Amino acid sequence: MTVKVRNLRVTFPLPQGAVEAVKGVSLDLGREKVGIVGESGSGKSLTARSILKLLPKQARMTADELTFDGIDVLKAGETAMRRIRGHRAGLIMQDPKYSLNPVMSAGGQIAEAWRAHRGGSRKEAMEAAIDLLAQVQIRDPMRVANSYPHELSGGMGQRVMIAMMLAPGPELLIADEPTSALDATVQAEIMRLIEDLVSRRGMGLVLISHDLPLVSHFCDRVLVMYAGRIVEELRASEFGKAQHPYTRGLLECLPSLTHPTDRLKGMRRDPSWLAG
Repeated sequence: MTVKVRNLRVTFPLPQGAVEAVKGVSLDLGREKVGIVGESGSGKSLTARSILKLLPKQARMTADELTFDGIDVLKAGETAMRRIRGHRAGLIMQDPKYSLNPVMSAGGQIAEAWRAHRGGSRKEAMEAAIDLLAQVQIRDPMRVANSYPHELSGGMGQRVMIAMMLAPGPELLIADEPTSALDATVQAEIMRLIEDLVSRRGMGLVLISHDLPLVSHFCDRVLVMYAGRIVEELRASEFGKAQHPYTRGLLECLPSLTHPTDRLKGMRRDPSWLAG
C-alpha cells in the first residue's frame, strides 16, 4: 500500500475571494507510522481527508498527483472511493460521542461496518463485532456490544470506534486527534492499543495530533504543518533536533518537569514562513 500526494491544494470559496487552506502539500505514505503536527487550522485534517476525498462540498481540491495504491483519487467516482474508504483506509474521529450513532448499539454499528465491506449474515457479523471488541481489549465485549454510546465512557467509546474501523481490515488507518477528548491515562492506553494493532496487522498509520511528545514517541516520521504547508519533515527519533524556527517554537512552548521555567516562551512568527 502506497499513497502519493504531489502539490495538493484545497481551496474554499468565500464572498471576498477564494481562501487556500492547503498549499502545495507533497508527501508519500506507506506501511509506516507518520505523524502530522501543527496548530489548529494548519491543514492537517484537510490533508488527510483529501486522501479519502472526504472534504466539504464547497471545497475545491487539485493536485498534480493523488493516488492510493495506484488508484487516481482525483478521477475516482463515489463507487471507486467506497471501495477505498473503510475497506482499505479507515478514519478514526476525535470524539466518539459525536461520531457514533446514538440509536444503535455498539455491536450493531461494528456489525454494520463488517457486513458493508465483507458481507455475511447478521449472526456472523455480530460474532465478528464481539471478537473485534475483544481485540481492542474490552473486558466484557458481549455487554459492550449490547450497550448504546451514551452508556459508554469516553475511552470505551473510542475503543468501539477503533473496532469499527478495523472491521473491514484496512491497510491504512488515519487517526484524527484520537485521544483529544480523553484524560491522560486513557490517552496512553488508547495509543498503546493503536500501536499494537497497527504493528500486528501490518497497517500504515497517519496520526494527526497537537501532542508533540505523543507523536514523537509513537510515530516513525513526523510532518510539521504551518499555514497549509509542510515546513519540516524529520524522523520522530530526531524530533528534538528540529531546525525550522516554527517547529522549534512549538517545542519551546511545552512545559518540562526536567527543565522547569517561570515563564514559557511564546511563538514569534516570521512572515517568511508563509512563503514556504
